[in-house]
Amino acid sequence: MINFGRVITAMITPFDENGAVNYSVVEKLAANLAENGSDSIVVCGTTGESPTLTWSEEYQLFKVVKAAVSGKAKVIAGTGSNSSDEAIEATKQAAKLDVDGSLQVVPYYNKPPQSGLYCHYEAIAKSCPDLPILLYNVPSRTSQNLLPETVAKLAKIPNIVGIKEASGNIDQASQIRATTPKEFTIYSGDDSLTLPLLAVGATGVVSIASHLVGNQIQEMIQAFESGKNQLATQIHVELFPLFKVLFCTTNPIPLKAALKMQGWQVGSPRLPLTELPEELLENLELIMKQSSLIK
Repeated sequence: MINFGRVITAMITPFDENGAVNYSVVEKLAANLAENGSDSIVVCGTTGESPTLTWSEEYQLFKVVKAAVSGKAKVIAGTGSNSSDEAIEATKQAAKLDVDGSLQVVPYYNKPPQSGLYCHYEAIAKSCPDLPILLYNVPSRTSQNLLPETVAKLAKIPNIVGIKEASGNIDQASQIRATTPKEFTIYSGDDSLTLPLLAVGATGVVSIASHLVGNQIQEMIQAFESGKNQLATQIHVELFPLFKVLFCTTNPIPLKAALKMQGWQVGSPRLPLTELPEELLENLELIMKQSSLIK
């Protein structure tokens, strides 16, 4: 059974002042994540601004991150698409780079029915039978919800090993847990719901806040798993303001601003995303100070 660990970081893509991928910062940031709580790293997911990356940039990012975290963290390639053929081709290419897994988002915009979603994922899984695949359900971005009944069917495919569940619906996560094998892993897709989802059978989180507080999130999950529920709740409550402010507008806009406050040269988001507005920036800075993440 593949083990992606408890904390999977959905990594940003740093850009330079000209908007090109800054691979030297990519390398440093990935290594820092692996040393500070991240068991695995998603490269070229939503947080990595995948819609604006070229194929060549994505494959180079897979290579750079894989080398930077070798032996310290697993690399999960974001190779999903709303075109099944494109998703299959991208996943095949990533598999050749010896990544540890693939994150496959629900096809966006074309809004397939549940039968289409099943066939989409089945085709990708069959194209790379040796590559572990995580489903990614995020209805707020895709306009379609991958229902628990479909997840249960997909969980029977050997290399579909888990799901990033970002519907925000705890009942849905509970139903997935009740209808899938125990080895099928459920990851919270929202930092603020990590602890509640652990209580209904999740394994961990695909996190963005772990760029800043990876060790604390790891401590919270380990505390819950060892029965120290009061400590886990305390950590959750302490981190909750940070979890929420990082989603004060579209991810990864606030996260990139937060990393810049810490001195990371991550650049601006690529259009159509823009910089964090001044009024939101002030509140982010306040919470970063209160969380002792900046002085």
